[in-house]
Amino acid sequence: MADTRLIQGRYRLHDVIGRGGMGEVWRATDESLGRRVAVKCLKPLGPQRDPAFMTVLRERFRREARVAASLQHRGVTVVHDFGEYDGVLFLVMELLEGHNLSQLLEENEQHPLPVHDVVDIAEQVAEALAYTHRQGIVHRDLKPANIMRLGDGAVKICDFGIARLGADIGFTSKLTGTGIAMGTPHYMSPEQISGGDIDHRSDLYSLGCVLYEIATGAPPFDLEDAWAILVGHRDTPPEPLRTHRAELPDYLDRIVLDLLAKTPDGRPTDASDLRRRIVTARTGPGPGRGPGPVPEYGPVAGHGGAGQATGRGLAPAHVGVREPASRPLPSWARGMTTGHRVTADSLASRTMTFDPAGGLTGEWTTASPVPPRRTAERPAPPPELLAVLASRHKAGLSLGRLGRWHEAEDVHRSVVEDRRRALGPDHPDTLTSGYELGFTLSRLARPADALREFGRVAEARERVLGVDHPDTLAARQETAYVLGRLGRHAEAHEVYAGVLASRERTMGAEHPDTLRCRHNLAFNLGRLGRLDESYRMAAEVAGARARLLGDEHPDTLVTRYEVAYNLGRLGRWAEALTTYREVAAARAAVLGPEHPDTLAAHYEVGICLGRLGRSAEALDVYRDLVEARTRALGPDDPETLRARHGLGVNLGRLSRWGEAVEEAREVWSIRERVLGEDHPDTLVSRREIAVGLGWLARWEDALAVYRHVARARARALGEDHPNTLSSRHDEADCLERLGRHTEAVELYRQVAAPGDAAGSAAAPEKTP
Repeated sequence: MADTRLIQGRYRLHDVIGRGGMGEVWRATDESLGRRVAVKCLKPLGPQRDPAFMTVLRERFRREARVAASLQHRGVTVVHDFGEYDGVLFLVMELLEGHNLSQLLEENEQHPLPVHDVVDIAEQVAEALAYTHRQGIVHRDLKPANIMRLGDGAVKICDFGIARLGADIGFTSKLTGTGIAMGTPHYMSPEQISGGDIDHRSDLYSLGCVLYEIATGAPPFDLEDAWAILVGHRDTPPEPLRTHRAELPDYLDRIVLDLLAKTPDGRPTDASDLRRRIVTARTGPGPGRGPGPVPEYGPVAGHGGAGQATGRGLAPAHVGVREPASRPLPSWARGMTTGHRVTADSLASRTMTFDPAGGLTGEWTTASPVPPRRTAERPAPPPELLAVLASRHKAGLSLGRLGRWHEAEDVHRSVVEDRRRALGPDHPDTLTSGYELGFTLSRLARPADALREFGRVAEARERVLGVDHPDTLAARQETAYVLGRLGRHAEAHEVYAGVLASRERTMGAEHPDTLRCRHNLAFNLGRLGRLDESYRMAAEVAGARARLLGDEHPDTLVTRYEVAYNLGRLGRWAEALTTYREVAAARAAVLGPEHPDTLAAHYEVGICLGRLGRSAEALDVYRDLVEARTRALGPDDPETLRARHGLGVNLGRLSRWGEAVEEAREVWSIRERVLGEDHPDTLVSRREIAVGLGWLARWEDALAVYRHVARARARALGEDHPNTLSSRHDEADCLERLGRHTEAVELYRQVAAPGDAAGSAAAPEKTP
C-alpha cells in the first residue's frame, strides 16, 4: 500500500491519521465524488498466511463490511465502500474530526472526564446501540478506542463488525476447531469470557466498562495480568465508582454498576431502556440524583462491596490469585497477555481471544430478546472442511462471473448440501450458498426454480436474522425480481413495497440499497401499466443517485434509462430521445463506445427516431449498431439480430419494402437456426416478413406466413394469449384483403370472443 497513493483508481491517500493492530487509517479523497474520506487499510494478507484461512477471512470481510455499510445513524460511523487492492482489505468511511475516548483520557493525563461529558457520552452511545441492536447487530468489541467524540460534541461508535475482522487479520495462530472470536480483556463481558450466549446485553456490559474508565480514570479491573482481568470480570464485584471519585452522582454509579452485572439478566433490558434511565435521572431534581428510586434490573453482587483497591487498579487484592474449580476459565485464556490497555498509540488491542461459540463461520449474534437457537449439539466441523467449502463457494462465484452458469449451478448446489450437513440448514453460510444458487438459477432463465430457492433463504434469514436484516431484505428483493420475471407483477409489487418500507426505516431514504429497491419498484410499476407512477419514481431515484453518485455513475444511468423508457411508453418520444442520447453519450465516455450498455442506449435512440417518423436517421443508427454488435458479439448474437431487425423495420417505414423483406428473411433464418423455430423473436421476424409481403400486395404469401405465426403462437402461448390473438387478427385482415370475407368474419369473431383478451390483441406489438 505504501507504494501507491491511489487505490481502485478512485481513492487518493494523503497521510496516515492512525495506526493500530488492525492496520492503518489514511486521510483520503474520493476522486469520483470529490469528498474527503477515511480509508482503513487492514493488515496485508502476506504469503505467510494460510490460503484456506484467508479465503474464509475474505468472505467474512465481505459479509461484515456489508453489514457495517447498512448502518445509517448519526451515532454510527458511515461506511461508504469496501474492497481489496493489492492484497490489502480496505474500508472507506466518513472522515471524522475529533478524538476517541482513549485519546481524550491520555490528553487529560489519564484523569477522568468531567461528569457532564460522561453522562452525555453515555446517553449518545446508548442511543446508537439501541439503533444497531434493533438491526440485529451486536458490536462485541466496544471499547474507548472505538468511540469517537467529535468537535461539535457528537459521539460516534466505530468499527461495527470490522473490529472483529481486524483482530482476525492480526491473529497469529491457525484457525482451530471451535472457531475464533475476540474481545479486549478490559472490556469483555463474563459471557464472552466463558463462551456463553452473546447478545446485545454483552455490549451493555462493555459500555459499563467504558463508562467506568472515563468516569474514574481506569477500567474496573485494571491489572497487568490478563488472567486476573478475566477472573475479575467473571467472579469479582466491581468497586463502586464513587469509592474512587466522590463527586460522581449516585444515579451514574448505580447505572454503571447495573451495566456491570455478571449475568445478562441483571443488566438493563436493552439500550433504549438504558437511555431512558439516563435521561430521567439527568433531568430529575436535586444534585446528583434522579426524581425518585432508580429501578433495579436484577441481583447485582457487590454493589456495596468493600474490597481493598490495589494501587490504581480497582479490583480487590485477591483478584486473579485463584480460579474457582467449579467454573474454570476456558483453556484459551491461559496464554493471554493484556497487551496494552487501549490508548491513542495502540488504537486497538493486539490481544486475541477465543470464542467456542463463534468463529469465522460461526453463529451470528442477534439483538433479539430471546437468544438465537444454539447449535451446541452439532459437532464443530473441522476447519479444513470449512476452508474447502469456502474455496468451492468462491469457485462457483467465479464460474458465474465467467458466464459458466450451468457449472456454477452444480457447484453451488453441492456446497449448499455440504454446508447444510456441516453447519445446519439455517447457518448464514448455508443460506449464502442458497442465495447464490437462486441467483444462478435466475441467470439460467429458470425463474420458478430461483423463486423456490430465494423463498427458502428469505424465510430462514427472517427467522434467524430478523425481518429487517440486510441479508433478509436482499433475499426478499431477489424474490420480487423473479416474481416479475414470471409475470407475477402484482405479487412482486407487494414484496418490493415491503422491502422498500423496511430499507427506508432502517437505512434511510437515500441509502444505495434503498434506491436500488425503489428503482426495481419503479420498473415493476411500469410492467403493471402504472406508467405515471413508474415515471415519477424513476425520475426521483435518478435525481437522488445523481446527487449521491454523480451524473455518470452506472447506477444513475440505469435509472435514467428507465426514465426514458417510461417517457416513450407515455408517448413522449421527443423527451425519451433526448434522455436516451444523454445516457448513450455518458456511457460511451465512462464504459466505452462499444460496451453493451452503451449500445443498448443507442438501440433505444433508434426506436425513438422511428416513432418520431425520422426513419432515415434511425436507419443510420441501426447500421452503425449492427456493425458495432457484429464486431463485439458476432453476426449470430441475439443482440446483433435485434439491431438488424430494427434496420429492416425502418427500411419498411421508408417504403423500401423489397429490402425490408429481404432483411427480415435473413434475420428470421438465423434466429430459427440459433433460437429455434417457435422462439418469440423468430416468430416476430417471420411476422415482419408477412408485413412486407402485404405492403408489396403479395397477400397470398403474406397469409401463409401469418397463419404459420398464429399456429406457432397458439402452441407456445395458448389460444387466448394477446400475441396469438394479434396474429389471428393479422390473418383475418389478409383474408379480407383477398376478398374472403366469410372466413375473415369468422376469425374476427374468434378474436373478439375472449372478451378482455381481445382488447389487448389490438395493441401493436413491441418488436425486438
